[in-house]
Amino acid sequence: MKVLVVEDEPKMRALLERGLAEAGYRVQAVEDGPSAVTEATREAFDVVVLDVMLPGMDGFDVVAALRKQEVWAPVLMLTARDAVADRVAGLDAGADDYLVKPFAFTELLSRLRALLRRGAPRRPAVLTCGPVELDPATRVVTCRGEVIDLSAREFALLEFLLRRSGQVLSRAQIIEHVWDYHYDGFSNVVDVYVKYLRDKLDRPYGLDLIQTVRGAGYRLACRGGPPA
Repeated sequence: MKVLVVEDEPKMRALLERGLAEAGYRVQAVEDGPSAVTEATREAFDVVVLDVMLPGMDGFDVVAALRKQEVWAPVLMLTARDAVADRVAGLDAGADDYLVKPFAFTELLSRLRALLRRGAPRRPAVLTCGPVELDPATRVVTCRGEVIDLSAREFALLEFLLRRSGQVLSRAQIIEHVWDYHYDGFSNVVDVYVKYLRDKLDRPYGLDLIQTVRGAGYRLACRGGPPA
């Protein structure tokens, strides 16, 4: 498996190169945004490990440029900025996962394995699920052509579910990506926001898209089917 590492800090870049090589990956490393775009469009990589803060162009711009040029390799973004807005911006740009520094290298390897199992499917500009369409660029959600008014958090939750359509997502996974890994608010926040989405999408339009998987979490069932 071939990995492109994009990291401008020399010590971190060397750590990533050495650790990934020891784990059996073939590693190529660059230190700035423009070089990342050049290499990723010239060669085929199985996965990209991409820092957010880069010279030339930041990680958000890099991943957006790659998707625009139809480079669909999974992207794991690394950043020291532990903010929900940054996570959402990375996912909106086309990243697949987000890891906050400092991190355990074992977790990095685990996330890379998960991305590699999913492969590199083409990512449409507009995310769809049945009659529901979500445009990350314009931040507009429609159902059967009607615009649905969502709060910023409802939009982020729906986008996360859409990007992982068909997968069973635990409440912890949802909190990590839509709120924050260290979120310490009320414990049933995911259930509350799922209800908000159901009230705006499922119930008014007679849909059953957001399904509860008992004891596990939630799943977006875009092809229909009975509730779990």
